[in-house]
Amino acid sequence: MEISPLLIPIMGISCGLLAIFGGVFVRPWFKLKEQRMAMEADMIAEKAAQYASKQAILEERVAVLERIITDQGYSLAKEIEELRSLPPRQLEPKPDLR
Repeated sequence: MEISPLLIPIMGISCGLLAIFGGVFVRPWFKLKEQRMAMEADMIAEKAAQYASKQAILEERVAVLERIITDQGYSLAKEIEELRSLPPRQLEPKPDLR
């Protein structure tokens, strides 16, 4: 198999054109993709921070509810037992204790 002498300069020019094409089109495209990924990462980090703050608020609310339930749990059970001991006709609504 013999290589044509014309093929060597064509390959050299093709490699040069390919390098120019890569520098002009491919490199900016990669930079654009990198910038987009950085922006998406920033947005995801911001959302994660928002979710974390919402989670902290919800945890505080649950802690307050747990404290209310455990603090008033005994009195609630006592009131239920008092209602069970009354005859059905004597049941009266108790005033709101709040």
